[in-house]
Amino acid sequence: MKNSKKIGDITELETKYAFLKAGYSVLAPYGDCERYDYVVDICGKFIRIQSKTSMGKNGGATFTFSCRSTNRKNGGIKHRAYSKDEIDYFATMFNGKCYLVPVEECKSDKSLRVLPTKQGQQAGISWAEDYEFEKMIEKIEKDMVLVG
Repeated sequence: MKNSKKIGDITELETKYAFLKAGYSVLAPYGDCERYDYVVDICGKFIRIQSKTSMGKNGGATFTFSCRSTNRKNGGIKHRAYSKDEIDYFATMFNGKCYLVPVEECKSDKSLRVLPTKQGQQAGISWAEDYEFEKMIEKIEKDMVLVG
């Protein structure tokens, strides 16, 4: 049985692989002291990525990942949210696909919907297809060109 650290390491490797396969350089910090897991060079700009493992819910209709770090301290558990000053995107995997979510769109958890709701609800839903790796990379590259 895998422990949560190993599961997280696998998610990190899978998300790094998505960038590498797409032709980007991936840089990893030495040690485990940064809030981000790795940095990706996109159009000459460094994008800080934090990988998070997703859990399927509602029979695979949605998946969710935590947008906080969790550490044990003094016999307790401490949760800490990420900010735009620390990371740029969360990267996660679900059903073999990589997803990128801007940190500013996240609170304590983020859910992405794969399948429509039974009631046909549309408002307030974050659709997984909008955050698919290829679509987000295209958007990031376009924003990089516009900014500079």
